[in-house]
Amino acid sequence: MITRFRVSGLLARKLEEHNVSLAAVLRHAGLPMGFFHQEKILVTTEELFALWRAIAEISGDPAIGLKLGTEQRIEHYSPAAIAALYSQSFRDALQRMARYKQLTCPEEIRITRDDNECAVEFHWLLAREAEPSVLIDLCLSWILAIGRRGTGTAMTPLRLELTRPPANRELLETHFACRTRFKASRNALIFRVRDLDRPFVTHNADLLSLIAPQLEAELNDRQSQQTVTDQVKTVLKRLLAGHRPSIQDVARQLNLSSRTLQRRLTDCGVSFQQLLEEARRELARHYLSQSSLELNETAYLLGYEDANSFFRAFHLWEGTTPGQWRSSQRPGSAVMIRLESSITQPN
Repeated sequence: MITRFRVSGLLARKLEEHNVSLAAVLRHAGLPMGFFHQEKILVTTEELFALWRAIAEISGDPAIGLKLGTEQRIEHYSPAAIAALYSQSFRDALQRMARYKQLTCPEEIRITRDDNECAVEFHWLLAREAEPSVLIDLCLSWILAIGRRGTGTAMTPLRLELTRPPANRELLETHFACRTRFKASRNALIFRVRDLDRPFVTHNADLLSLIAPQLEAELNDRQSQQTVTDQVKTVLKRLLAGHRPSIQDVARQLNLSSRTLQRRLTDCGVSFQQLLEEARRELARHYLSQSSLELNETAYLLGYEDANSFFRAFHLWEGTTPGQWRSSQRPGSAVMIRLESSITQPN
């Protein structure tokens, strides 16, 4: 899996256009003054979060993430964003954005359907702390901007869900044109399922045929460099959202038969169950770094039937309870663990 984010050099120009001091941002983030002069800017998850926290602080503008995420100039679009814009429909665009995101960073766009709703979420796979609110605003406004530009309409989501406490409600609801639910279990933009089938007026089959094959070739080359265990864990993390994926589910995602996948795992000396537990453990550490998630919500996202099962598994992994581990990762901060006292402690 890619471990670093690729930061576009265009970000410096955009910040200057919004009168945000680059020098002040870099000082605040603890990054070198020559940061934006590099030919290829690669940062860790921690550095990326520090950069965006600094942008929010130095700009002093609560709408800065929304403004930067709503880019109208196509010459500033990445190849993946251009491929999305040239897609046939909003569904096709979302799938392409999620697929090609794997090329640039340890981050996933997750698209889940439930009855008549479709949720779009961003997951930072290597995060050990909560992602900055400004970065969430940027990512979700980018999704909406692609949808609106592609359909040629003022498409409106059903609602915006944010884990943060209530803040800037009017600003957010004006921008997204939908109600906002704060203190939610996830950061997500919720659309109507029927919105997925909206055709894109920007669809261009000829240009898409030039861009997509190159992105697919790069993606295939990168995936071929991954071990089968890395591939399985990546898929498991994507599928672990309220249910426990089977080896058949993962094999289907990898375009393999379950028998072939089982054989490859055996050749590597690892079992599917081991990889499932590793994926759960890594995701658990990520989810627990976000204080707004209650323990039963974390258990659900990891595919456990109940919080007690998660509690026991976590104690085996870390030798402590989820609440105690969470507190140890946030020294000096008071973290409310609403369910800790109601869940049976493991022996």
